[in-house]
Amino acid sequence: MVKTGKIYGINGPVVYIKGKTDFQMGEMVYVSEEKLVGEIIGLTSEMTTVQVYEETSGLKPGELVYGTGTAIFVTLAPGILNNIFDGIERPLSKIREKSGAFISRGVSVDSLDTTKKWDVHVTIKPGDYVSGGTVIAEVQETKAILHKSMVPPYISGTVISVVDDGPYTINETIAVIKKDNGEELELTLTQKWPIRTPRPINKRYPASQPLVTGQRILDTLFPIAKGGTAAIPGGFGTGKTMTQHQIAKWANADIIIYIGCGERGNEMTQVLDEFSELVDPRSGNPLMDRTTLIANTSNMPVAAREASIYTGLTLAEYYRDMGYDVAIMADSTSRWAEALRELSGRLEEMPAEEGFPAYLASRLSAFYERAGYMENLNGTEGSVSIIGAVSPQGGDFSEPVTQNTKRFVRCFWGLDKSLAYARHFPAIHWLTSYSEYVNDLADWYNTNVGPDFVNCRNRILAILNKESELMEIVKLIGSDVLPDDQKLILEIARVIRLGFLQQNAFHAEDTCVPLEKQLKMMQLILYLNDKAFEIINLGIPVSVLKENNMFEKIISIKYDVANNELEKFDDYKHEIDDYYASIMARHA
Repeated sequence: MVKTGKIYGINGPVVYIKGKTDFQMGEMVYVSEEKLVGEIIGLTSEMTTVQVYEETSGLKPGELVYGTGTAIFVTLAPGILNNIFDGIERPLSKIREKSGAFISRGVSVDSLDTTKKWDVHVTIKPGDYVSGGTVIAEVQETKAILHKSMVPPYISGTVISVVDDGPYTINETIAVIKKDNGEELELTLTQKWPIRTPRPINKRYPASQPLVTGQRILDTLFPIAKGGTAAIPGGFGTGKTMTQHQIAKWANADIIIYIGCGERGNEMTQVLDEFSELVDPRSGNPLMDRTTLIANTSNMPVAAREASIYTGLTLAEYYRDMGYDVAIMADSTSRWAEALRELSGRLEEMPAEEGFPAYLASRLSAFYERAGYMENLNGTEGSVSIIGAVSPQGGDFSEPVTQNTKRFVRCFWGLDKSLAYARHFPAIHWLTSYSEYVNDLADWYNTNVGPDFVNCRNRILAILNKESELMEIVKLIGSDVLPDDQKLILEIARVIRLGFLQQNAFHAEDTCVPLEKQLKMMQLILYLNDKAFEIINLGIPVSVLKENNMFEKIISIKYDVANNELEKFDDYKHEIDDYYASIMARHA
């Protein structure tokens, strides 16, 4: 029998049912005859509180609320990739077919195509003992990704029968197992999972290998590990979304989940259009073959915005369980926090700092803690890396969302308004940013890229910090009074900023740079630094060193040396040697 309750009061996306009901906490419900999707978020003997994920205008007291008996869940099966969903995993293409350009209320569509037949290869046989995570069938979901359908967690038993390889829909039976308690259970390509519950794992590993992005300031100065967490805070126009796009295009993750959480509609449209046209540089296939987009624009109901983060996380964990490395781009967690604040206000909860609910920190920690490099139930290894954009109002990093996020992420890429306005992109400031993964990843870098990678990185950062100290003096008394060795530090720092940290996303050679070239560039800049200091120590002024534009030549290396022509770096070293030898000969 379907559980029901009568609407007593309505406050925006929050609906109240008076009296005792049989609903469960966290249960998914349908509100009114329009079947608006909702979730039970409060239960007392006098009142039941429902959070509705759709527009509630037009609802009135007395209408019925219908229970489903299950929590808010996502459907996990082939067809997730190369798809665009709303915040509660409804495909936008199917919604458009039903309701046109605008999402109508109560529109009911299947999360995934239940009529499409997939070419299934069964990987188990009768008599096998299977448990949660065991791969029962493989499907080539896209050209890039082999989908491995698994036994749902917490289920185990002996296989009684399986079907032959061939075309099947996601709801057709693939195998029948006899569970440990004697019950028979039919397994399909589909499983459902509640979005607020992390999927189980065997073991969590410490960070040991980087998520390589091809962006020099990230890979070299402030790296993120596979299974790591990072925040990109920045004011309007500083490049949060563009930085995430670059990571999505070039990172060495197998699968990308992009969550547009409360983004402006025109910006989200641009993302959807761009991603559908992009070519995956690794395979030559469309990038969408290994990407899922979750679009939740700022004019959509706030409750669905709050849920969209968990929807994306659950999809990512599902592919992690197959043994893939997944990167989540959440853009932006500030809009998600604003949805929490609005709902909290409707519920008349006691506000904390700046009106955000007192549980903001615990919600953020629960979100970021679902990242990690894991051993899955089936013995494979996979990772979920979370990169969350933060949009502090007015670029103020002291506001609650940024400050609480800093507590739970180990990588902080602080975007700077002054750099962005000076057209220095990515506008990540080297003085406000940090990464706690550097020591964890040092062995990997030194083994796989070069033995002095981390040492070069530390020297580059030291020069930039020294430049910052000197600029305080320059602002007061000008650069002319500085001694030549300090003038040289400013020159080398300029080479680092323009030639290494600044990167052009629209230049074929500079948009993504392999780690080997990044190391060669650092080594060459530091070689220039060491040679120049030798000459300065002989009493020769900096003005002489700048006569033949050697500094400008090193700055333009990022364009002039192709990513597959690394042997040219030796020619630049010889040129530096020859030039400085000629200077010393002239001043001998």
